[in-house]
Amino acid sequence: MIDALRPVSFFPGIAPHASGSVLVSFGNTRVICSCLVETGVPNWMKAQRVAGGWLTAEYAMLPYSTLDRKARDISRGRLDGRSSEIQRLIGRSLRAVIDLKRLDGKTVWLDCDVLQADGGTRTASITGACVAAAIAFNGMIARGELKESPMRKLVAAISAGVYKDEAILDLNYIEDRDARVDANIVMTEDLDFVEMQASGEEGTFTETEMNAMLGLAKKGISELAALQHEAIKAAEGEVDADQVKGLADFFNTRA
Repeated sequence: MIDALRPVSFFPGIAPHASGSVLVSFGNTRVICSCLVETGVPNWMKAQRVAGGWLTAEYAMLPYSTLDRKARDISRGRLDGRSSEIQRLIGRSLRAVIDLKRLDGKTVWLDCDVLQADGGTRTASITGACVAAAIAFNGMIARGELKESPMRKLVAAISAGVYKDEAILDLNYIEDRDARVDANIVMTEDLDFVEMQASGEEGTFTETEMNAMLGLAKKGISELAALQHEAIKAAEGEVDADQVKGLADFFNTRA
């Protein structure tokens, strides 16, 4: 269906040493998102005497995440332009909904590692990173390390595009590759915009097409926010046999 998300799953606690983590899937796109909170802030904050804390993100596609091996950035000696763009987008998206002043001299590190790529890795990363951060903050509150969560609301992201002259939601790789228009839309759970990226692929698009993509995106974000809340709540409980089985099914299923 053109207005349907691909199957979306969240499995919290995938990285036990992280402050918060989740394995997120959008169809066959699978990303581990983790959150680590450390004491200390960047030197520029100290030099400028900026109060509060900081949040930053890193993004990487693992070598086996695509059909052809993707070389690690370290083997080239530099971060490629696409990865740099995406990790800046992840950071901006989360800083839009987090009150940095409540972090009080702490730095939040968000790491998004793509296990399998089938379109929408940046949108899955933003959506999963938000869940990982919320889990981390809840844990810090429970341990008395924070008085209240710095996260004001949830944020999620979804892709939309014009494929075969029809607006569709949550593009997979083939749809993204062949789409005439491609958009990535970041919104809060209240459907306020954080960021929009839209471009015609060697062509133009109309206001009507843009509005159609925005309508689909709002529907998708609402559904993602509901799933995020479920995942955050699930992280408060113990991992049971059904969840372990679900994780095995998650790896074995092809959407």
